Amino acid sequence: MYHIEPEILSQVQIGNQEAFTHLVESYQRPVYNLCYRMLGDAVEAEDASQETFLRVYKNIKYYDHKRPFSTWLLSIAAHYCIDLLRKRRMVMISMDSHPYLDIPDGAPGPETAYHVMEDQKRVQTMLKSLSPHDRAAVVMYYWYDFSYEEIAQSLSLTVSAVKSRLHRARITLAQTWQEQGMNNFSVKRNVERKTHESPAF
Repeated sequence: MYHIEPEILSQVQIGNQEAFTHLVESYQRPVYNLCYRMLGDAVEAEDASQETFLRVYKNIKYYDHKRPFSTWLLSIAAHYCIDLLRKRRMVMISMDSHPYLDIPDGAPGPETAYHVMEDQKRVQTMLKSLSPHDRAAVVMYYWYDFSYEEIAQSLSLTVSAVKSRLHRARITLAQTWQEQGMNNFSVKRNVERKTHESPAF
């Protein structure tokens, strides 16, 4: 992920509009991706991204430079999406490693688009059992390579709670995947690999 220069952040903190525009342009893609993966809707993801940067603008003076800026930024986006999911009971779309479930880049043909949509629906059904916090933990861990400690800090959880949530989510996803008969090897291998890597509880 892009890392913004400390000098730019310092300028943002003193109200430099040009520096803030640079910050938004640098991070709008990862923020949008996180929101899209949690909410599963492009329009709502765009709105959530805008709200995230509005909150960043209002609270940038509280940012601690000892903490990675990307972690602080994405935690704001994740918390906002969690609030939306709690209110609307929406469903997040699936694991990033599935080729059909990544954000489309370009215009696919009609047949490909149909299969993409069908697979997204199946995985949305699979993930209905995950709570908003579990979804956020999965997104941060699998898609942004957050450590347990970073996820704990971002979601106001203990490290032990993060490990338990991820462990439970992996088992749930793997079991549901098998029950639905979805045999995409790359995703199953990724989930199973992560499951075997989980620490003992």
